[in-house]
Amino acid sequence: MAQEKLLILEAFTFTLESVKYAEAERNYQLKQSGVELVDDEAMRVENELLKKKIELLESQVKQLSERVTKLEISGTGDSAVKVVPAPAKPSGDSKKVEDDDEDVDLFGSDEEDDEAAAKLKEERLAAYAAKKSKKPALVAKSNVILDIKPWDDETDMKELENQVRTIQMEGLLWGSSKLVPVAFGVKKLQISTVVEDDKVSVEELTDKIEAFEDFVQSVDIAAFNKI
Repeated sequence: MAQEKLLILEAFTFTLESVKYAEAERNYQLKQSGVELVDDEAMRVENELLKKKIELLESQVKQLSERVTKLEISGTGDSAVKVVPAPAKPSGDSKKVEDDDEDVDLFGSDEEDDEAAAKLKEERLAAYAAKKSKKPALVAKSNVILDIKPWDDETDMKELENQVRTIQMEGLLWGSSKLVPVAFGVKKLQISTVVEDDKVSVEELTDKIEAFEDFVQSVDIAAFNKI
């Protein structure tokens, strides 16, 4: 409807412009032909009628323009009417649905909530225990420095060290060594080692070293530090 009124407005505007153009064209042609405009009674009457027509058209165009503008701003029109669907009829199963709704416990019971919370707690504890079990356990280690004394100054200290290093145990790692003077030209072998506390007994290790009776007189622990 608004579009039709807009077309009418455009038609009125075109007509008004056509009338004004026709009047201007007539006056121009008269001047070109050398005919002087005669201000007689007939011409005056014709001009008054034409003027009224123009004023009437302008008034109608103005009113129609305002009307169209209001319609566009307010958004009201025949095309803006919305169709509201009718409410659907309840089906034959509505009674059954209502009965089913009555059986539903909307709030639940405290006992069910407690059981769910306890189950969730157990699942989280189990997941934590599984994750923790995958982490490698911390291995306790110690750094042990041993003083190994020979029988005399004629003992082959190089061979003594070779014999000591032949001792291999799980969790045992031999380190650096050096010869330390004792007295009367006698030198002792000072050797470091790293042991895993759960796998290597230092007492057992010293017994194995003292088993080399041809080279070793005694074994002392010079230092024992946890790592």
